Order: sequence, then C-alpha cells, then structure tokens
Amino acid sequence: MIDGTKAEVQPVETPQPVGEGRYLICVLVKRDWDTLRAVKKVARRLGISYKRVQIAGIKDAKALTAQHISIRGVAPERVSRVKIKDIELRPLRFSDEKVYSRLLLGNKFHILIRAISYSSSLIEKRVKNVQGELSSLGGLPNFFGHQRFGTVRPISHLVGSCLVRGNLEEAALTYLAKPSPDEHPESREARQQLRDTRDFREALRSFPTYLGYERLMLTQLTRQPRDFVGAFRNLPLKLRRLLVQAYQSFLFNKFLSERMKRGVGLNEPQVGDYVVHVDSHGLPTTEFAQVASQSLSTVKKALVKGRMRVAIPLIGYKQQPSGGMQGEIEREILNAENVAPRDFYVSSMPETSAPGGLRTILASIIDFSVQEASKDSGSPRKRKIGLDFTLNRGSYATILLREFMKPRNLVKAGF
Repeated sequence: MIDGTKAEVQPVETPQPVGEGRYLICVLVKRDWDTLRAVKKVARRLGISYKRVQIAGIKDAKALTAQHISIRGVAPERVSRVKIKDIELRPLRFSDEKVYSRLLLGNKFHILIRAISYSSSLIEKRVKNVQGELSSLGGLPNFFGHQRFGTVRPISHLVGSCLVRGNLEEAALTYLAKPSPDEHPESREARQQLRDTRDFREALRSFPTYLGYERLMLTQLTRQPRDFVGAFRNLPLKLRRLLVQAYQSFLFNKFLSERMKRGVGLNEPQVGDYVVHVDSHGLPTTEFAQVASQSLSTVKKALVKGRMRVAIPLIGYKQQPSGGMQGEIEREILNAENVAPRDFYVSSMPETSAPGGLRTILASIIDFSVQEASKDSGSPRKRKIGLDFTLNRGSYATILLREFMKPRNLVKAGF
C-alpha cells in the first residue's frame, strides 16, 4: 500500500487489531479463487452484504495471492472465526478509511515457470535478451492482460461493447449464451442450448450451479423475459462496471498495438500526445497535458527525468482521443468500431457509465531478479526458472511473462 504496509502470503505475527474507525482492515489470502467470488463467500459467512467488503484490486484467480481488504462494522473475533477452504482472513487494524484502489502502490510477484524444454544456458540467455529489450524500450508496454477480458471465455469486452451501444439483449445473450471451446463441456452445451432456444426458464434448470452470476441473470429473465436491465442489475455493480471497462481496455490495447506497428516511439512524445505527471512513488497522477510543438522539448526533458510519461486515452464520455499521429490512430479504430466517446454514457444503466481517463504507455518494472535455471522436479527432463518483480497498480504480470514466454496458446498458458 502507499503507506508502506504489505499484504504477505505467509502469516506474520501481529497483535490484536488496534486503532479506531468503522473499518476493519484485514489481509485476505486466497488460492485459486476469483476475487469477487471470494469476497461474496466471506460476506455470506459473516452474514453481511458483500457491499460492506472493499478491495483495492482484483488479483489473479489461478494463483496464491494476498491483499488488503476492509470490512465495515465487523468485530475481529467474527472475522477470525471464518473458515473457508483455500481462503484465510487476518484482521490487522481499525481505520476511518476503507480500502480502495488509489491506496494501492503495486503488486509484488514471485513466478515459477516450469517444464521448459531448453538448456539452462539457453534459458538464461533468452531471459537476458528480453531484459535488454525491455530496458532499451524504457519499460513494459502497458497492455491490459488477457484475463481482463476473461481467460477461458474472453467475452467481457464483447458484452461491454453491446452495453455501450445500447443493445441490452445482445449484451445479455453474449454474457449468458456465447460458448467457448475452452470451457467445461457442461457449461458450453448449456450456453449453446440457450442461444438456440432463447428459453430462459429451461436455461435456469440446465445451467450448472457454478455459473452463479449467469443464474442470477436467468432468475430475473425467467420472471420478466425482456427485462435485460433488471437481469444485469442482479450482478454486482463492480462486475457490471468491469464489463464496460473491458471494452475501454480492448480499445486501449488496439491503440497501443497500432502505435507499435507504425513504429511510433513509446517513450518519445509526439505533438498531440497526452502526457501525465508522475508522483514521488512513480505512480501517474491525474495532472496531465497535451504536447504542443512549443512544449515538446520541455516534455522530453521531463520524461528523461521521470517526471512525466506518455499516455493513451481510455476512451469515455469525458475523455476525447489524442491529437496528432496518435489521434489519427485512435479515430481510425473508433470509426472501424462504430463507437464514439459519448456512447460510454450508458443511459439504460447510468451507474455503469465510464467517464474515461488516461493510461501510461509504459509500465515500470521494479526490482526484477531471476533465479538460476534448474531441473524441474515435476518434469525431470525439463527446466524451471523463477522470476521476482514488482509492478505498479494497474499493470499486468501476465504481460511481462508474455514477453519472456511467448505463449502460442494463451488459454493453456493461463493468460
């Protein structure tokens, strides 16, 4: 967190929670749990609304993770009694401030890459080469990771696109009934049947119980088959917002990809680019400027000193495209998508609207280190290697891993 506290996976001996305030700050440790599902499970065990549990970010589902959360109006004794498989809660302290994303400084990762078919010397050589490439680039291209759109069934941005365009029926059917070849056959068949029949009542009977969010929507559509707004409002607000934000993320990735294809420098400001100021922690602030020809040399000096970074818009109803060459890229893509910034105000569900903002083109890679390549005990003829690094909030470890691993199949690779 920005205050210097860390959420550790391993238990750290702490005294009884101290301080005063409405919020109990805890460490949530989970293994192979989706963050939102873990929060809902914890809330149910505590007998409270999940809205009283606040998080600072969504952590990877297929991983062992630790993060700070806040729970409003709950005694530490009740929290300590919560027992859920592969979830641990550790009360820390009381606070008058709840946990939210702006309090998060970053995430520290320890990644073990296994079953590598190359020799130790070749592995280490390739890792060193990629390190050099990223260093010369000035950081990691700050793409949104594959899991932002759904790892096994990447449809979040498709749903968000329909919501932005006001097509609630297609949004609902995409969320419920668009099958993926990589999901469990049982859920794939249930989705396909719903797409073929549009029978919500039958779908509620056939959808597996583990598709909890889908069943929440189907419950409403069984009562009122045309109430697609009501069906979406059965989902957590955070999830609904994530759907629209996923479409913003999709557009950002396209903007950044096209900039790279055209050979426009990622750490070289162009006239018309947005630049954001950076705080003492290395985090981008809300203070920004747009580069003009007369300010170009000043901006370049600020970038060299680490006081500014080039940024690309997260298009929203308050956020317009860049100018100059980058602006041309963005307008071409928006025209091809047939979408405009104003469309991100979702009139049918205003609470899911997205004002937009700016995201830096490059992410800093902090405290990167590599463990020596060694034999993999799980695959004796193969090798393993460990990577340790920290990324500021909002950046994806899977994007850094992609640079080293170059996976051909993102689903099999887990990202």
